[in-house]
Amino acid sequence: MKKIELLAPAGDFNKLKTAFYYGADAVYVGGKELGLRASAGNFTDEELKSAALYAHERGKKIYVTVNILARNYDIDKAEKYLRFLDGIHIDGAIISDAGLISLAREVAPDLPINVSTQASLLNYRAVRFWKDQGVKRVILARELSLKEIAEIHEKVPDIEIETFIHGAMCISYSGRCLLSDYRAGRPSNRGECVQACRWNYEIREKGSSGAFMEMEEDERGTYILNSKDLNLSEYISELGEAGVCSFKIEGRMKSEYYLATVINAYRRALDAYYKVGKDYVKDGFYRLELDKTAHREFTTAYLLGENDRTENFTDSQSRGTHKFIATVIDGGDGYAIVEMRNRFKVGDKLEVLSPSETFNHIITVEKMETESGEEITDAKIVQQKIKLYTDEKLKSGDMLRLSVQSC
Repeated sequence: MKKIELLAPAGDFNKLKTAFYYGADAVYVGGKELGLRASAGNFTDEELKSAALYAHERGKKIYVTVNILARNYDIDKAEKYLRFLDGIHIDGAIISDAGLISLAREVAPDLPINVSTQASLLNYRAVRFWKDQGVKRVILARELSLKEIAEIHEKVPDIEIETFIHGAMCISYSGRCLLSDYRAGRPSNRGECVQACRWNYEIREKGSSGAFMEMEEDERGTYILNSKDLNLSEYISELGEAGVCSFKIEGRMKSEYYLATVINAYRRALDAYYKVGKDYVKDGFYRLELDKTAHREFTTAYLLGENDRTENFTDSQSRGTHKFIATVIDGGDGYAIVEMRNRFKVGDKLEVLSPSETFNHIITVEKMETESGEEITDAKIVQQKIKLYTDEKLKSGDMLRLSVQSC
């Protein structure tokens, strides 16, 4: 069975390290310009060079976004940038603009090109066109069904297919939206989207009073433009059979805890799929695991066909069933050094988030000390380093979380 690539977002170098630690095969990142997540930490040129080296030393891959809709004044800058990316041997440039793809083929012919989901690839003729232009991979639009994906693979078998498998959805076709431009003056197609679709809206009466009218959507609220979050954790088998070679997780602006939770869940789901096939789905385990971090109501979007229930009307985002408590800095014999992120106390039962066998083990907090050796019963100083006594063999990069029902 050919293994499917698990592709994770990385908004900065720490998140890149987290992604690889929790099992990602590859990451996609952005530079300081020419990408669609300007508010993420992103990477300087020197950091990109270091990131590519870091990934390749570990047998991993790295893709870089160059996916803005370019204007004339971007071309000279893009030419230099594409040559630079070719020179540091990244595994692919993610591009949506036809002009930039043409430029890349001209100035960096050895640079692999992945056509971005921003290109809204919905049919096999479009995919075949890009294959004929020499691109290596297409990232299909999120609006496609399994049947359509399989047909594209059948018609154009000699090109890699990447699809989104988890994360935020866009109310427009894969980001082709002007709402941010109009509401905040920040162009979404140049990386500055404010996600105005997530805001709570009201309708103003056209009459002379100018009073606000209550807006209802089947009594579910006013978030009329707010999409649900994609979750295809139970369709790994079907997507693999349809010809998908890379599963993409959305979220370059998400927290390290979010990334660790989601990547770990999909890594374990994929590994179980390789071992037992379709029977990897059992007892809703992966859905329960993915519920442990903040998200909107989940949807399979259009994977199973037309779907008119992809909007999340009730709120912008739920908090998740668990709270991120601490990250493990170092492990020792009978203790671990952790950095506090949210308050916890003696008596709390902390759950381990780890790619190792300690995953989901429970630690009851019995004794902890500050760096100076002072014993405490209440960890309430953010980012304080604490010696937590436990027999669990924790490793640097592991995380601790607490059920919100216990808070």
